[in-house]
Amino acid sequence: MSRMTLVPGKRGGRPCIRGLRITVYAMKLLLDENLSRRLLPFLQPDEPGSTQVALEGLGAASDTQVWQFARDQGFVIVTRDADFEELSLVWGQPPQVIWLRTQNLSRAATLKLLLDGRPVIEDALLTQAQACVEVSGV
Repeated sequence: MSRMTLVPGKRGGRPCIRGLRITVYAMKLLLDENLSRRLLPFLQPDEPGSTQVALEGLGAASDTQVWQFARDQGFVIVTRDADFEELSLVWGQPPQVIWLRTQNLSRAATLKLLLDGRPVIEDALLTQAQACVEVSGV
């Protein structure tokens, strides 16, 4: 069975990962509250539809509520919080998780980490269909 689906009228007719509602060429990222919304203008050209939890009214939400929102809306969670990696072990996917295993970095350093790591992240999440990818850096 192919991991890819192509259904006219669904997801703009673009190929998707089967069962995940993620288009092949882009991931919709949901930045956790521990990541600045100021990253979004730099991420959205490659990851259209990306947002941050506070912008979705989830600033005070529990991890479980954020998880459910991401699952229901087809987001990949980007976080520094180990709790989401643990949720991915318990509940599986969707959603998938990008876990930034770093100290608090500047916005520029966080953006560089995400952009430079994009080929590895996409391979892990889109090709290998992993539930969580750990990204570490400086």
